[in-house]
Amino acid sequence: MSNDQHLRKVGPFDVLPIRDPAAVRLVNLLVGLAIFGIAIGLSIAADFGVNPWTTFHQGLSIHSPMTVGQATILVGALLLLSFPLLREPIGVGTMCNVIMIGLWTDLTLAVVPDLESLPLRLLAIVAAPVLIGVGSGLYIGAGLGPGPRDSIMTALERRGIKVWVARTAIEATALVIGALLGGSVGLGTIWMMASVGWWVQIFLRRFRLDVAV
Repeated sequence: MSNDQHLRKVGPFDVLPIRDPAAVRLVNLLVGLAIFGIAIGLSIAADFGVNPWTTFHQGLSIHSPMTVGQATILVGALLLLSFPLLREPIGVGTMCNVIMIGLWTDLTLAVVPDLESLPLRLLAIVAAPVLIGVGSGLYIGAGLGPGPRDSIMTALERRGIKVWVARTAIEATALVIGALLGGSVGLGTIWMMASVGWWVQIFLRRFRLDVAV
């Protein structure tokens, strides 16, 4: 039987398997960055205090005409300058991270209505660190280059420091600077600072890809 006889017509609703590891990595990267940016937007909308890095980005936006998302993009671009010192690779994932998280944050804030209901606000702030963990696990685990903020965390991990410890220390530093600049700090900030690193460690172990590109 010829190879042609094994082929069948593909219908418009058929789902084809992705066989190229590079394609799997790219999908994980883009989905992870979207989830991460949405989580940041939800934490802002909850108005209980935000992710420590977002406190820093909010502080910058207060003293400039930038949105929080635009400040996120600017900080990410500036942090790329540390990559040679940390011996971290700059990959397609790194560049996508710089741009996409800020865009998804601003988009989420534009489409999510004001959360006036206390249960909805609580749900948003409780879900935010879990979603950040999922998003981080997907895009870091894709192996296409760490995000600019993650480069410090992954560099410390290679030196024997646990992911959650490194992440918490880095975010505490961002929190202090952001608070001094006037960024939002509250009970939600404490919750996220204490829990995000733990969720990242869980989902990074789950989603990290070991296949060769």
